[in-house]
Amino acid sequence: EPRGAWCCLAWTLVIGAMNSLVFLVNLLLMFVIFTVVLLPTIVVVYFGFQCHSQVLHSSARYCKSILDDNSSSALIILGFVIMSPLIVVAMAIYCSLARRLRLFMCFQPYSLAVYKGGKWCRYEGGGPCGCARGWNTQVKAWV
Repeated sequence: EPRGAWCCLAWTLVIGAMNSLVFLVNLLLMFVIFTVVLLPTIVVVYFGFQCHSQVLHSSARYCKSILDDNSSSALIILGFVIMSPLIVVAMAIYCSLARRLRLFMCFQPYSLAVYKGGKWCRYEGGGPCGCARGWNTQVKAWV
């Protein structure tokens, strides 16, 4: 049965706010994982750029005594070379964690705002959004 106009608008705002919150949780989780995993690359590239005479040319002691232009260039190249596998590792960790926490099951369709009596869970089970009871762990995402 369809909802009234004001009720539909209110439910649309509630569902939109909930979906936005789930999106922000996913974004925050991705940001934290990528920052932690890519930290070695960030540090290596930072020191390479900081000590290179053509870029920043810091007057720090380690730049004068340890790193010259050739070693700074090597650090920059090394940082960009190790970035690709670390991005793959970070994405694998994020996808595994999001699947384990069933974060994508928490997104709700807007049809719940239009019609009365819809289920808040499209599946019989599924995630920290209140749908986790009785979830079959053998179900794959692509099935």
